[in-house]
Amino acid sequence: MLFSFKDFALDRERRELRAAGAIVPIEPQVFDLLVYLIQNRDRVVSKDDLIASVWGGRVVSDSTLDSRINAVRKAIGDSGGQQELVRTIPRKGVRFVGSVQQHRAQPEPAGGLPGFGYKQKISFCRATDNINIAYAEVGSGPALIKAANWLTHLEYDWESPVWAPLLQRLAASNHLIRYDTRGTGLSDREVTKFSFEGFTRDFESVVEAVNADRFAILGISQGAAVSIHYAAAHPERVTKLVLYGGYAQGRNKRGSPDEIEKGNLFLSLMQHGWGDEHSAFMRAFSSLFIPNGTPEQNKWFADLQKMTTTAEKAQRIRMAWHDIDVAHLLPEIKVPTLVLHARHDNVVPLEQGRLLAASIPNARLVTLESDNHVLLAGEPAWENFHEEVEGFLRG
Repeated sequence: MLFSFKDFALDRERRELRAAGAIVPIEPQVFDLLVYLIQNRDRVVSKDDLIASVWGGRVVSDSTLDSRINAVRKAIGDSGGQQELVRTIPRKGVRFVGSVQQHRAQPEPAGGLPGFGYKQKISFCRATDNINIAYAEVGSGPALIKAANWLTHLEYDWESPVWAPLLQRLAASNHLIRYDTRGTGLSDREVTKFSFEGFTRDFESVVEAVNADRFAILGISQGAAVSIHYAAAHPERVTKLVLYGGYAQGRNKRGSPDEIEKGNLFLSLMQHGWGDEHSAFMRAFSSLFIPNGTPEQNKWFADLQKMTTTAEKAQRIRMAWHDIDVAHLLPEIKVPTLVLHARHDNVVPLEQGRLLAASIPNARLVTLESDNHVLLAGEPAWENFHEEVEGFLRG
């Protein structure tokens, strides 16, 4: 459904706010608040209404509520005290008072991207230890291979409001190749042993299957270690290396009792309420990865857990990641490298990003102003991330 008002168009399905055809940066929660106000524009909505619908009943302070409403006003040019679109009704609540036209947006081709008109292509290859690995290709342009991060699902991620915006943006200017690592997603689930060596085999099998000669690599979170390993071993094939939210040392290798304790906390959270969006454990788990996520995004994130693998396998995979250490390979990397990291990342501390940039020759570090380990479309750091990555890959 498309809502038009003043000079703006709000596309609820694509989660886009546009002004004169240009996308307006808007945080996910602020977007949901704007949608709710527009959908209920025939009445005054109270603070309780907003908390129940937009915040899922969580406790929210008056100052937080006011700041989010002000963010809505700023996004649609209604700040400055005029309140031509969003009006505060004293002691009652808030109402969207602008004139709105509502009509159905043109549907996109099933499974496709805006302006693309075709689906991602999913294929399978076999790692050297006979594990079947699923991989997907989409888009055109220079090859960009995304190393698998901790949990992925090729089909589910393509539709997820958490991951789809990133994947679609990358595929808009690249031949994007990604895969599900062993034990997860569409790849073989029945895996007896998880190790860093196995994860690197998965990446190598995909490289050979797509017959890529020269390509860039994107390593996110755990995928950074696999990317580092390959780039150090095959500099003749890697054109550029992009690392976001990554680390070279797992929690057990950082020499910090606090990091080991945090790792054990992750394992405990995963053991209880796996994939249940209503579980207090899963809510806590999600809040570490996407603390600024909307209820919808948190639900998709929780559902991803149960769709991609079992709690038992997820724990074993994460334990394998806790023990990796590729720090000794960092000085050996010879390819141009861009390191990006969220300043307030609760999953991988910024110090790990700084270690990557300081140890890789001539690497550049970009610190993003975000609390999220997984960047969300619409937050201020989102566009900064893509401007840096797109400029780096073009250069």
